[in-house]
Amino acid sequence: MQRETVGRPMEVLLVEDSLMAARLTIGALKQGKIEHRMTWLTSGEEAQQFLCRQGKFVRAPQPDLVLLDLMLPGISGQELLSEIRQDDELKDIPVVIMTGTAEENVEESCRNLRVQGFLTKPINLDEFLDLVAQLKDYWKADMILPTARA
Repeated sequence: MQRETVGRPMEVLLVEDSLMAARLTIGALKQGKIEHRMTWLTSGEEAQQFLCRQGKFVRAPQPDLVLLDLMLPGISGQELLSEIRQDDELKDIPVVIMTGTAEENVEESCRNLRVQGFLTKPINLDEFLDLVAQLKDYWKADMILPTARA
């Protein structure tokens, strides 16, 4: 029996400079049947403007989830994460780090900045969807949440 869901799709901000990695992530969300609206940005500067609603992003929605690559041109993912955690309006947004390297010191410094997940690329679909489902405590009651895969 499938229950109906009422609410708005999850707002996802994907900050990833690799077209291939972005396609895989977008595909994983689609395949997992997660109701969402995606904004894909390719640099730390763009993401910073989006999150602060500056310039062309003045009407940007506040994301419910940030999927963040660490190796970005300009402002790195780690710098952006630090800025998010220092901003009173943004600090509670769940952030999942997606990176091609699993260096222990980088992972530890990100965890110190309260990330909700750390995924190594290429992303494992089931691991990714389980992590998104676990983040439901952070989300608003009016949002459509992911359902468990059968």
